Amino acid sequence: MENILDTPIEYLKGVGPVRAAVLNKYAGISNFNDLLNYFPFRYLDKSNVYKIKDIVSDSVNIQLLGVITNIYEAGEGHSKRLIAELQDDTGTIELVWFKGLKWLKSSLKTGYEYFVFGKPVLFRGKFNIPHPEMELSTSREEKQIKLKFQPVYSTTEGLTRKGLDSKGIMKLQYELLTRVLPEIHEILPLSMLKILQFPERAEAYRQIHFPTDIGILEKARERFKFEEFFFQQFELLSYRRNRELKVKGYVFSEVGNLFKTFFHEVLPFQLTEAQKRVIREIRNDMKSGKQMNRLLQGDVGSGKTIVALLCMLIAADNGFQSALMAPTEILAQQHFKTVSKLLSGLSVRVALITGSTSRKEKTMIIKGVEAGEITILIGTHALIEDDVRFRNLGFAVIDEQHKFGVAQRAKMWLKSEIPPHVLIMTATPIPRTLAMTFYGDLDTSVIDELPPGRKNIITRHVYDNSREQVYDFIRKKILEGRQVYIVFPLIEESEKLDLKNLMDGYEQLKSYFPEPHYRLGIVHGRMKTEVKDREMEKFVNGTTHILVSTTVIEVGVDVPNATVMVIESAEKFGLSQLHQLRGRVGRGSEQSFCILMSSVKLTHEARKRLETMTATTDGFKIAEVDLELRGPGELTGTQQSGVLNFRIASLATDQAILQTARKLAKHLIDADPLLTLPEHIPLKKYLSLLWKNKFYWGKIS
Repeated sequence: MENILDTPIEYLKGVGPVRAAVLNKYAGISNFNDLLNYFPFRYLDKSNVYKIKDIVSDSVNIQLLGVITNIYEAGEGHSKRLIAELQDDTGTIELVWFKGLKWLKSSLKTGYEYFVFGKPVLFRGKFNIPHPEMELSTSREEKQIKLKFQPVYSTTEGLTRKGLDSKGIMKLQYELLTRVLPEIHEILPLSMLKILQFPERAEAYRQIHFPTDIGILEKARERFKFEEFFFQQFELLSYRRNRELKVKGYVFSEVGNLFKTFFHEVLPFQLTEAQKRVIREIRNDMKSGKQMNRLLQGDVGSGKTIVALLCMLIAADNGFQSALMAPTEILAQQHFKTVSKLLSGLSVRVALITGSTSRKEKTMIIKGVEAGEITILIGTHALIEDDVRFRNLGFAVIDEQHKFGVAQRAKMWLKSEIPPHVLIMTATPIPRTLAMTFYGDLDTSVIDELPPGRKNIITRHVYDNSREQVYDFIRKKILEGRQVYIVFPLIEESEKLDLKNLMDGYEQLKSYFPEPHYRLGIVHGRMKTEVKDREMEKFVNGTTHILVSTTVIEVGVDVPNATVMVIESAEKFGLSQLHQLRGRVGRGSEQSFCILMSSVKLTHEARKRLETMTATTDGFKIAEVDLELRGPGELTGTQQSGVLNFRIASLATDQAILQTARKLAKHLIDADPLLTLPEHIPLKKYLSLLWKNKFYWGKIS
């Protein structure tokens, strides 16, 4: 982040205003620093080239070097393709493209030598390479730069039109490094560099763009991955330390009559040891005098809500109000019904506020909250609106918090003179690496034990052609007195089509399960709330045998008698969503089943998801696979905060580097929290520039 790196990219030789606009639009490159950190995704090793005659397997990507001798189009309509014949001194192979034919035809040239990178496919007894990456083998720039390993950069058709293919970007990188390398100074303490055996920063930039040695290249890549993790961990841990030192919390010293009466006389079941352990952890935070910020993880059905309720009673025993914020009306209503029913014999007033609350009722609730007459307020984001003012909010629970925007969560802090104790609950198990990065400043509790009597849900994957057997199984279970969910996918981009699929499926199911022997209900997001609630109530009280639904029942529905979950087109769902849906059954003591129905044609990722679901019910194992398949942003919706915007590091594959970065960041903060020692001054200056004008959203998690 040295000053020269803030220079707008248009002022680099070879760029100018037109190319600058294209770089910004297609690659997010607006200044020298952005380009410098636009790293190659692979390298051409000129010494590792296959001969065409030596291709014997379609299992790995290979690199070829040959001359294009012929280019032509074949087929029509959807089967239209572009074919280029590549020849070396041992034979000829076809290169095949099905997309971007017009642009490819104009950019490829016969008679020229190319490096070709791709995966051979055996088709009708001959190998071809579909959609290979192509690089002209020689150019003036390449000879000038004297490459041993040629960097390959991500590019787009829009960039390539302006001469910014991989080689065009490589030329700009060469120009940039010539200008800025003398200005790039070391920022990590020398003692840390020695431990990690990293090259110095300027050399690391040189090697990652134009490597001379594969070993040094790997250390350079490791260095920049480490830096990304280290800066983020240092920020999280610094904030945590400052909060613990400076942010006071309400002291809840009493465990009074409300808690004791509820625990000994009202609670309808025994708490698990895991629940008891978590309550002790929260209790210790509440009486410490420091503001609590704790993440509570637990699979669906593990009993997080009862833990939160007991903690709200501790707040009430100490004269404080509590709030519970849920992401949907259905979930807020479910919490309200559960809490109200459990507290019906105690002198605790509970209220619900959502977007559907009438103006008259909302006015009464707001007055009751402000006067302190309402002890527990449950709601959606409606409870953080400006006109909702608490008398003394001491404890806030945020359920499935990743579904809220960070700005929404921030408002919770403003509801009290001293920030309330905050408990964040999630039924989406979070892999350890993701928890370390996104929730690294929070304390973590885990309920890793299901209530006694619960049985593991049996999960089966079947294809559409087994539908009759599945329906026979459903009939058998209904005859035994059980109930069934049948869930259809809902994808926002094609909501109308999905709604049609749902309605068509519903009509088809009615023919398989005719009245009056079977009673079917239907629920989807476009229904009016009161209609949806009425249908849900019929299912809850057992009037309806089968509930046909979209994913609106993913959270907030607790029907112990429902023991079968059928998920239609299961290949269209993410792992996390499949796991959440499966958690709607298995709520009672009866054996429950989850049936994943899919088409026969499955992508590799879809097959891996379905195999994972049938292999385990462990939410944390599922979350690890989900992280590997989808990445952290999609897994938790955290990209809204920018916290996980890594350029080169990967939470799925660089776990060891992350753990090292966190360990060294913690060691540095413990030793020199304000970075005042001479060897830490360069790092302090760099971090102040890096975090300039940055509001750290993590502090309101």
